Amino acid sequence: MKNDYRNTVFLPRTDFPMKADLPKREPGIVERWERIGLYGRLRAAAAGREKFVLHDGPPYANGHIHMGTALNKILKDIVNRSQQMLGKDAPYVPGWDCHGLPIEWQIEQEYRKKGKDKDAVPVADFRRECRAFAERWIDVQRAEFKRLGVVGDWANPYTTMAFEAEAGIFQELAKFLLDGSLYRGKKSVMWSVVEKTALAEAEVEYHDHTSTTLWVKFPLVRPSRPELEGGSVVIWTTTPWTIPANRAVAYGAGIVYRVVEVGEVAEDSLARPGEHLVIASERLAEVADAAGILTHRTLREFMGADLAGSIARHPLAGLEGAYDFEVPLLPGDFVTTEQGTGLVHVAPSHGEDDFLLGQAYGLDVPDTVSEDGHYTEQVPGFTGIHVFKAAEPVIEALKAHGTLLARGKLVHSYPHSWRSKAPLIFRATAQWFIPMDGEGRLREKALAAIDATRWVPERGRNRIRAMIETRPDWCVSRQRTWGVPLAVFVHKQTGEVLRDPEVVARIAAAFREEGADAWWTRDPQTFLGDRYRLEDYEKVDDILDVWFDSGSTHATVLEQRPELKWPASLYLEGSDQHRGWFHSSLLESCGTRGRAPYECVLTHGFVVDAEGRKMSKSLGNVVSPIDLMKTHGADILRLWVVSGDYAEDIRIGKSILESVADTYRRLRNTLRYLLGNLAGFTEEERLPHAEMPELERWVLHRLAELDELVRQCNRDFDFQRLYNAIHHFCATDLSAFYFDVRKDSLYCDRPDSIRRRAARTVLDELFRRLAAWLAPVLVFTTEEAWLTRWPEAESVHLELFPETPSAWRDPALGEKWERVRRVRRVITGALELERKEKRIGASLQAAPVVHVGPEDRRALAGLDLAELAITSGIALGEGEPPEHAFTLEDVPGVAVVPALAPGEKCERCWQILPEVSEHDDGLCNRCRDAVAALAAVQA
Repeated sequence: MKNDYRNTVFLPRTDFPMKADLPKREPGIVERWERIGLYGRLRAAAAGREKFVLHDGPPYANGHIHMGTALNKILKDIVNRSQQMLGKDAPYVPGWDCHGLPIEWQIEQEYRKKGKDKDAVPVADFRRECRAFAERWIDVQRAEFKRLGVVGDWANPYTTMAFEAEAGIFQELAKFLLDGSLYRGKKSVMWSVVEKTALAEAEVEYHDHTSTTLWVKFPLVRPSRPELEGGSVVIWTTTPWTIPANRAVAYGAGIVYRVVEVGEVAEDSLARPGEHLVIASERLAEVADAAGILTHRTLREFMGADLAGSIARHPLAGLEGAYDFEVPLLPGDFVTTEQGTGLVHVAPSHGEDDFLLGQAYGLDVPDTVSEDGHYTEQVPGFTGIHVFKAAEPVIEALKAHGTLLARGKLVHSYPHSWRSKAPLIFRATAQWFIPMDGEGRLREKALAAIDATRWVPERGRNRIRAMIETRPDWCVSRQRTWGVPLAVFVHKQTGEVLRDPEVVARIAAAFREEGADAWWTRDPQTFLGDRYRLEDYEKVDDILDVWFDSGSTHATVLEQRPELKWPASLYLEGSDQHRGWFHSSLLESCGTRGRAPYECVLTHGFVVDAEGRKMSKSLGNVVSPIDLMKTHGADILRLWVVSGDYAEDIRIGKSILESVADTYRRLRNTLRYLLGNLAGFTEEERLPHAEMPELERWVLHRLAELDELVRQCNRDFDFQRLYNAIHHFCATDLSAFYFDVRKDSLYCDRPDSIRRRAARTVLDELFRRLAAWLAPVLVFTTEEAWLTRWPEAESVHLELFPETPSAWRDPALGEKWERVRRVRRVITGALELERKEKRIGASLQAAPVVHVGPEDRRALAGLDLAELAITSGIALGEGEPPEHAFTLEDVPGVAVVPALAPGEKCERCWQILPEVSEHDDGLCNRCRDAVAALAAVQA
């Protein structure tokens, strides 16, 4: 009967389970963090350190979090935690954007379901419902963010609807008011006829839309050239409803045009043989094809500049006795020959280029469309018709006047409201603006600030720069109810804006005391004081653009909370915020403080499905982070965030999450292996670096290399590279090599052996570093592992990344062991083939002969190659290897001749050695020594 030596083997012991069971364990860890006040302890631990402030771009308080929100918040938490562990003080004040159309739209929809009219409800009551709606969703989202493992000052977040914030936002606006920048003007802005308000570019999304296209003739009544006499200029438009608002035709001064005489036409053509048409030469063939003009002849070719001074007649002239005004031909630098006719009809009320050209030449800007999209009385023949139903009535009227040349259809990208999803129009209305140019030099300051800011990735700089270079004046007014009012007074007779610091101070004080509702609930005379009479002033009830709200948070949050700093170290949001929060914050700060409110801006992509498609309910590919946490746990989601390049769109799907889960299991098992083999480790057991075997010193060298990478990648926010490197280190350097090699020593060496002490010392260093390095991402798993090893500890998240001794770094040793591992790879390849052919079972049954070259022989000198290859013996062969020797193409100069190990199997370590037969206890010499040492300790 064989002896039982199981009790003498040091098998791993740990309470850290192999099965993560994250959905059940994580909530308890969240509760523990609450109980011990982790966020407060982090602040206390970091007191006096250099501050790193990531200013939270506020999510909108109107629904459950989605995958994009989860990605954003997790990435922010990873940044904050890593900066804290790098030795910074990284406070995190979460915030919420509470004002604006989405919430107002939701309350309006509830009203509509009940048959109520929103406009019949007192403003203060309506705003109260909006506030309650936002408060409810803030509580929901706060709990969801905590469940993701995000640590912050959740008890004291900022909200744009807090009274102090509303007062601060108004005071930021007042800076533009008092310095003379804020002005009211009539401009063509993007308008939602469904939501009845102007929209900012950031509130717009583009979708394919089918438009009716028209080619329309404008008869020339006073041509600039004789050959134009009796002819018509031809325009092309994708918005037939804007034709009644036409006031000019634009041409390109450098474009070549032709006067052509129409010859033969198709049967259904609206063109008339013999008529003269003016069209850009480059567009003539396509226009003729669209209009069914079969033949034509060129009468004259000339430059666009020759059209200067020409006057046309409106194509609807005479309709109900109207449209009899002159239509001048004007030069427009926006006219091209890419589409259309090379001539553009100009409706100053309904286009940005049109409006600016009209301003330059004093064109009339009629109020042709009401806020809900119906033609006004200034559109004879069409009054009361909705613009989205106007195409056919306009077409019929043009036909009746003989000015329609052709019609068609075009599918193109068209602006839509991101809330109602309805198409938008351009509409000239009286709005409030902050100028980009002029005395304030806002554009110039913003461009300089962009150049002074770090952008990650770098391409973000060019993107926002292009936007700032071309953007028009900032429209800061909205015609809504829920938000901070644009609280100004305008003199009724002079139109002058009241710019009085005392009035501003009274308004701000009221907002601070009662919130912005005070603008509607207080007597306006109390704001004006004794110097002004209310009957002389118009009280403006427009609402501030919500992007001005969030763009002011650098002032209302960073400058007001002592634990933060201005400017922020980092703004971090999705790439769409180049036109949103990054943009408005930049303009607001440059306008009031002359520089950007951030030192660095980091952007991430969008979450898409496994095929790269945008998530939508219609496709059925929407993934909920709440549901995923119920099945996978938050740590899997957090690892998913760093598993790809977040600067690009990030894919998610079943197979992707399964791959992430596999990676997670390898990382968890690495921690479990370390914990199991560190059971009972004490400081007395620790071995100095200089006394360690080469293998352990190589592992510490690799740790030193990784330590440098950890710090650099965290500084660069390059988390994909970092966590790929950590995973590769765990899977390849540790599990597949070091753990495999040292398992025998850890299990079977006597407790006080140098080799075992060195290994356990290295395992301790590995655990401390891997737990800390992984902590910003695997926040729950590392906390569980840390407390498993040190139950009395507070939290791994209160630790810093461990400092690494410079003596650990040994590049020469690293190169040597790369060579050793290449030799080992050939040996393990040969043994794997032997197992496959069933000539051996375990590698310990082998004692191969290894042939190597001089350099490899020098590298292997003094090393126990059998130990490294996990065989019972190895001999270095002399001379040329036999032809049948095993080799690998990518490892030249190494050949292995497999052979069976001589001797008997040790009953404790399972090595096959001749010495085992020398004793009747079935042990090898090493195991006999270890068993005796244990017996002596236990005696």
